[in-house]
Amino acid sequence: FTVVLTVLTNSLVAYAIARNMHKKLYKVLFYYFVSAMFVPFPIIMLPIVKQMSAIGLNNPTGLIILYVVYGLAFNIFLYVGYIKTIPKELEEAAIIDGCSRWGVFWRVVFPLLAPMNATVGILTALWAWNDFMLPLVILSDRNDATLPLVQYIFQSQFSVNYNLAFASYLLALLPMLIVYLFAQKWIISGVTKGAIK
Repeated sequence: FTVVLTVLTNSLVAYAIARNMHKKLYKVLFYYFVSAMFVPFPIIMLPIVKQMSAIGLNNPTGLIILYVVYGLAFNIFLYVGYIKTIPKELEEAAIIDGCSRWGVFWRVVFPLLAPMNATVGILTALWAWNDFMLPLVILSDRNDATLPLVQYIFQSQFSVNYNLAFASYLLALLPMLIVYLFAQKWIISGVTKGAIK
């Protein structure tokens, strides 16, 4: 859910910013989002935990929302750089053919974002799968624990048996390692294409 929502929402926001960068509001928005990359999580951890508990989102749904929001800064930085390389003439041609602005994004721009969507999707999947701190402070029910949290609980319960602990680490690591090995070419191509103007 995190990966799908991240790709859909972040690409929309980045498209709106990239195509309106000549307007002051969108330029300020871009720098506002990018500046969020420099705010360390421990600084905002306590207010986030209190707020999520107050609105009843200290569960996996709240965790998904936080992952989408926290990924916004870096993903917009990647998407905007890539969208700027897409010629505006393609969008103008689609509008002349009768496409709405919404249709232009979904029929023309979004398919062209495939390398960047793959990059953002893979990096988000790796981050959400391996994250330890956010689930630790947000999730209140131990039955909702993510894999890194389960590893932590397992290690504390069976701290003497290192053979079982390391076998469980390997099993937890294996799916993301396979995903990364098969998808690394998309990550590299997406990042380099977004960097070239």
